[in-house]
Amino acid sequence: MIDCQKVGGYLYYIANPEDIDEDNLKKWMLDSFAVGNIIGENLSLKGRIVVDEIPSGRKHLTTLLEAMKENRVVDISYRPFNKSHGYTFPIEPYCVKLFENRWYVLGHNNRDEIKIYGLDRLEEVEITDGTYKLPKDFNADDYFSTAYGAVIGYDVKPERIVIRANEDHKHYMKSLPLHHSQRLIEDCGEYADFELYLSPTYDFVMKLLQVGAMTEIISPPSLRKTMKGWISDMYELYKND
Repeated sequence: MIDCQKVGGYLYYIANPEDIDEDNLKKWMLDSFAVGNIIGENLSLKGRIVVDEIPSGRKHLTTLLEAMKENRVVDISYRPFNKSHGYTFPIEPYCVKLFENRWYVLGHNNRDEIKIYGLDRLEEVEITDGTYKLPKDFNADDYFSTAYGAVIGYDVKPERIVIRANEDHKHYMKSLPLHHSQRLIEDCGEYADFELYLSPTYDFVMKLLQVGAMTEIISPPSLRKTMKGWISDMYELYKND
């Protein structure tokens, strides 16, 4: 809510900032709007402002959001990365999610599965006349609460994970947590231990591998074993150099 106060002119301000602080979507929209305005006012610097592209965000996102507003079934042509051609089938779009510069749609498909699809792998999206009812207990935030990113691991149960970050990397984890469940256990100076509660899916393992030896999985043992397997495979690739 925007209010106005006359103090030597007109002062406009947000009357309910706590409402924004409690809503991730509103915070993201406000940040995006503010950044967009700042860049728009400084187009003379366009050759010195570097941004990343978000694949297929503009092409299919609008269509999916229109379908979601009216609870319309959509026909999608989806081509996985490892396939030479796409498949066309209907889905009931439940929600969309932005993660690491990629948009995803979570939907209930014609095989009675709730799956997630990357918009950059959608070749076509068409709104149909069919409608659906969103499950009464569906909440997008709750659905992804124990997931990392956009990967949903039905066969990977959430568990307590302890990560040790060295002195160089602990500040990055403090300033940008890996997951909303992350909390600092102890900062010992040379390293800091963090606790998370999530499903250690493929995406999460890939994220840990990105920082190499700057982090170590303390627990659970099963995740340590998984990390050891990936590191061993990487060593085999480079051991003869």
